[in-house]
Amino acid sequence: MSTPVSIIKSDGSTELFDQAKLENSLKRAGTSPEVVDDITDEIENGLENGMSTTDIYSKAFSLLRKYHRPTAVKYSIRRALFDLGPDGFPFEKFVARIFELWGYEAVTDQIVQGVCVPHEIDVVAWKGDELIMAEAKFHNVLGLKSDLKVALYVKARFDDIAETVFDYGKKERKISTEGHYLITNTKFTDMAVKYATCNNIRLISWNYPEHDNLHEIIERNGLHPITVLTTLTHQEKRDIIGRGIMTCIDLIGKPSMLHEVGIKEEGVERILTEAQAVVQQAK
Repeated sequence: MSTPVSIIKSDGSTELFDQAKLENSLKRAGTSPEVVDDITDEIENGLENGMSTTDIYSKAFSLLRKYHRPTAVKYSIRRALFDLGPDGFPFEKFVARIFELWGYEAVTDQIVQGVCVPHEIDVVAWKGDELIMAEAKFHNVLGLKSDLKVALYVKARFDDIAETVFDYGKKERKISTEGHYLITNTKFTDMAVKYATCNNIRLISWNYPEHDNLHEIIERNGLHPITVLTTLTHQEKRDIIGRGIMTCIDLIGKPSMLHEVGIKEEGVERILTEAQAVVQQAK
């Protein structure tokens, strides 16, 4: 590409198109070098000033899907997290599923009493002597970040419940010293990270921390949300999420759920085949 092209990012700012960023995102999804070259060439040939990163992503996803559907699914994980919305309740369930993977029992949407007032806690998880409480901050717009204000109100909430003795798992205990979590499907601002780190709030976002961030957790454990599946319609995804199934690995374990939402046997086989391919590729 000889002439630089200006594109619009998800937060509304502009930057020059960077071929290396596109190539790296395709490679992280497991795309072969030959396919990376083919997709990059085709996208560059169609670039115009003022195109959005969403336009570029959609084109890359469409092309990748033609080459290898499971790889296209991996490429779409971040966007699939947004599709858990529009509200934050499915994301809370998804976060609870992560804690269950780590060996905790977990519940969502809890009202707990603080020293001053009651608080709504998105996720409560426990195992052994540990008790964890987490705020699951869901954004349905790609460019939005959890900022300092979010970290401040989470800290205030944790302060008010710090001395409360809770009864979860038939055991009375306070929140563990490192049991305060703030988890988001997007990113944190630098000030939010600085403040939360200073106040012993554990952060997990799409790209934070450097290791064991949300992206790595999903990839490493095969916890891909069902919204990555291209063989499900939008309404079928909504119906399945409404029945408490958030991830491909859980859908594989409950194939009868697909019949319950009205999918015929032929469709069930296609969906399960894609879900199994996604999970196996993660291993």
